[in-house]
Amino acid sequence: MAFGREKIEYKTAAQVAGMRRAGIVVADAHAAVRAALRPGATTADLDAVAARVIAEAGATPSFLGYHGYPAVLCVSVNEEIVHGIPGDRVLEPGDVVSVDCGAIVDGWHGDAAFTMVLPDADPADVALSEATEAALWAGIAALATGERLGGVGEAVEDVVEASGVRYGIVQEYVGHGIGSAMHQPPEVLNYRTREKGARLRAGLCVAVEPMLTRGKRHTLVLEDDWTVVTQDGSRAAHWEHTVAIGPEGVWVLTAHDGGAARLAELGVTVAPWLPEGSTPA
Repeated sequence: MAFGREKIEYKTAAQVAGMRRAGIVVADAHAAVRAALRPGATTADLDAVAARVIAEAGATPSFLGYHGYPAVLCVSVNEEIVHGIPGDRVLEPGDVVSVDCGAIVDGWHGDAAFTMVLPDADPADVALSEATEAALWAGIAALATGERLGGVGEAVEDVVEASGVRYGIVQEYVGHGIGSAMHQPPEVLNYRTREKGARLRAGLCVAVEPMLTRGKRHTLVLEDDWTVVTQDGSRAAHWEHTVAIGPEGVWVLTAHDGGAARLAELGVTVAPWLPEGSTPA
């Protein structure tokens, strides 16, 4: 989806606090799905777990009904990169499973994804997921330390190059602005371009979501018009978080700790942006 130079929705502290509530619902759903994610489970089983968590929180799924999408989660397995529709597929040992979840609270969205490699895994699949997650956190750190949004893509590419493995960086599907809608301007690219991107300033909220493959970067969409797979059949991983930029720094809205642990490893301190008199969730 190309946003061009459409207007960016900058948030207030109160609006970011609303997005944090949605982000915590997503984080809770992820935790419950992780606990249920094992060989023998079906992808529909995982969808039911997330649906229960979101409903019990009084939230609304972001994905269900979005342009006709039929489920709460996207569950993408092995060569599936993103937008896999949950169903009767039974997970097997060694599968690479990417889970994407979104929730809405009081009109504000949270969106995040993780990849889990099931037991008896190929070490190369584990390395793929770890590299993708490292690229995610490097991209988030770039939001805290840089001046332009294009720094995210540079950081992702730096991690891929440093891995020593020729991973494919998916280009057709990228990060995005998020807030009162799940997808908003600006695009958040996962690769270098000549464009510097939007200036980083307080109120900018984005979903950073690198997707890497063990082969080439090229993709295909299956006949269901949703599931995106690698063209060469190689396995893929997908990691994502929703991040807010405040006056003092970044806050990862879809991580229970706000991103503190992983960002500390990169020399970045989390800076929650809250209305006066409130405390972090």
